[in-house]
Amino acid sequence: MENQVVDLSRIFPGDSEMARRMREFDWSSTDFGSPETWPENLRAAVALSLPSRFPILLWWGPQFALLYNDAYLPWLSEAKRSRALARPGRETWNEIWDIIGPMLEGVWNTGRATWSEDMELYLVRKLPCEEVYVTFSYAPILAPDGKTVDGIFCPCSEVTEKVIGGRRQETLRRLGIRSTEGRTPERVAVLRENPKDVPFAALYLLDDTGKTARMTDAVLPQGQHRLPESVTIADSDSSFWPLASVFRDGRRREVNIETTQGVVGKAWPDPVTRALVLPIPGTTPHRLAGVFVVGVSPRCLLDSAYRTFFDLAACHIGSALSDARAYEEERKRAEALAEIDRAKTAFFSNVSHEFRTPLTLILGPTQEALNAPEHALRGSELDLVYRNELRLLKLVNTLLDFSRIEAGRIEAVYEPTDVATFTAELASTFRSAMQRAGLDFEVNCRPVSEPVFVDHDMWEKIVLNLISNAFKFTFHGKVSVSVRSSDGRVELQVSDTGTGIPEHELAHIFERFHRVATAQGRSHEGTGIGLALVQELAKIHGGAVSVESTEGKGSSFIVRIPKGKDHLPQDRIGGPHTMVSSVVRAEGYVEEALRWLPTETTNVGIQPTEIKPDPTASTISAIAYAVKRRGSELILLADDNADMRDYLGRLLSDQYRVLAVSNGADALEVARKSGADLILADVMMPILDGFGLLRALRADPGTKLKPLILLSARAGEESRVEGLEAGADAYLIKPFTARELLARIGAHLKMARVRAEAADAERRLRGEVEIERNRLRDAFAQSPSPIAIFHGHPHQC
Repeated sequence: MENQVVDLSRIFPGDSEMARRMREFDWSSTDFGSPETWPENLRAAVALSLPSRFPILLWWGPQFALLYNDAYLPWLSEAKRSRALARPGRETWNEIWDIIGPMLEGVWNTGRATWSEDMELYLVRKLPCEEVYVTFSYAPILAPDGKTVDGIFCPCSEVTEKVIGGRRQETLRRLGIRSTEGRTPERVAVLRENPKDVPFAALYLLDDTGKTARMTDAVLPQGQHRLPESVTIADSDSSFWPLASVFRDGRRREVNIETTQGVVGKAWPDPVTRALVLPIPGTTPHRLAGVFVVGVSPRCLLDSAYRTFFDLAACHIGSALSDARAYEEERKRAEALAEIDRAKTAFFSNVSHEFRTPLTLILGPTQEALNAPEHALRGSELDLVYRNELRLLKLVNTLLDFSRIEAGRIEAVYEPTDVATFTAELASTFRSAMQRAGLDFEVNCRPVSEPVFVDHDMWEKIVLNLISNAFKFTFHGKVSVSVRSSDGRVELQVSDTGTGIPEHELAHIFERFHRVATAQGRSHEGTGIGLALVQELAKIHGGAVSVESTEGKGSSFIVRIPKGKDHLPQDRIGGPHTMVSSVVRAEGYVEEALRWLPTETTNVGIQPTEIKPDPTASTISAIAYAVKRRGSELILLADDNADMRDYLGRLLSDQYRVLAVSNGADALEVARKSGADLILADVMMPILDGFGLLRALRADPGTKLKPLILLSARAGEESRVEGLEAGADAYLIKPFTARELLARIGAHLKMARVRAEAADAERRLRGEVEIERNRLRDAFAQSPSPIAIFHGHPHQC
């Protein structure tokens, strides 16, 4: 017996579990037989394998019976461990025998070794079908003859963690890439590329109210997953999916899915029986951005590594959401800044127009007066200069008010005021203008039971800006002004039946520098800050302004301010004015409004012609100066500013006949009918601007050659080049001198005459040539003798 123990210790060396089991094992009942009878190659292989810490499996004999060491035990399930030793390989590894069986047979028959790296196998181990990756070699154990294969030596290494970990790492990497690229619609779709680890997934995001979450992205399986499209956070979970609970408490949930539902992923036919519901933190504390629902692979253990993968995926999706929100906010901020920049550009262009037009009307008459012997402004020229000085003062004061508001340096002085009476007095100043425009004007200011605390200068600007705005954009019907008391507030309402505001513009109507591009008004003049100023002045009173409008039917602006004084800074109630008032009296607004009306007479003795206003809009004016002076050329003048039309009309009427209209549409019609020799047009006009007029004239064969000079308040080389590239013969920037304008007009009329004379001469010469050709043809035809004409070298006939 002692000899037997010593012999077995040599065959099964060491104190490992498998060495002990093999020493105690009853080999006589197996194909191996008693170890004393084992061949030397088998004894050597076993003695080599048992002490090794590397997993080694021996396949022995034609049945490929199993021998293995301790390092190989984790490869076996609990059931297999008790019965795998010395049993045929097919019994132990039946689930993969279709893969490894042919490989073993090949080595047995040929004696050639194999090498398999990262082979995908599905073992009955910790799961009924567990995804496993193995790197291994099958090497033949040869008999003493060196040819016969007695067994197969198999060192093997499980690389499941490496392969699956790499696959998951790649998924996380791609999620990270999509996150940095801001591809928010693809943040969950990228998981579709890894169906082995993510059988299905769904993302629920909170809406803006924070009360409802909706499924925004999903990679869903076939079958009845029962994932709802939306969930109300306050409600109890209506299904076994605990979405609302996770949203409320922010804790993850593990869900067991009934196999009868048939939830099957894309990678395998096995039903998915488990899922996780993970919270996705938001940027706001104690509020989730969303919930991530993900299925667990039926062939992978839900171990710490797998859970970490899901946690990291949720973090990546959360980062993608945060980045997407940041990107969207940055995009909106950039768009807002770009819009402000565009608005400022348009604003400065408009302000340039607003400054340069009155400057032209001030500098022009002043220059003429300086060149005159008396050196004095009189009569209409003095009125013209004074009106435009007031206009400049109003513009400067408006800009100063707005800049003070933006800088927070404007301070109101709130005084108890009978708002109804005060508003009615301000509105009444517009009555004559309304009558001249043919508009009904209703003022209905009901008495307010208690004084309202307002800053008089600011309230005056609110009222006058709104009435002036209504007058500007109303051609027919009426304008109404009302004041009434409502729920602790006072409401000022200015309504009109004018052109109205397009619906898409309503949200921007109170934005600074914003102007409605398609608006049809009595004049194109304006800075785009009037309504923004009204809004800011209303806010200073603790109130607000709103608008209701239907395009083509009219608008209604409502200013609401609270009664009483508790909402106002106490130190500014009845306090002294701390800065010079920038108030512009109502007469300035009315005077400007009157200049928007069609001109009926002139003050230089010019006789009107029969060019009638367009009946569709009272802004259209076709005033003709039929002046018989030294020249016979007819000049068509188009400008929406009445003062500019009067000034240029008087300036040109000494030398030319002049037709003056107030917009581009009238100018186009008159140019086609009157045969004007030159068109002088402002760039910024209502209905059809100067560039639109230019394009229309150049497209008409009857007017395409007519010289056209554009007048513009837009300074700079770019504006000049733009005008010339559009086809204008000249581009004159305001303010310009009378001498420069007359020189330009004279030069272009002269060039037009030269072109016309050249064209006439060409037509005359062509006619003479044709007559002579016909005469020679008749002479040749009637000659009794042959006639030939030779020309060129070598004297061809």
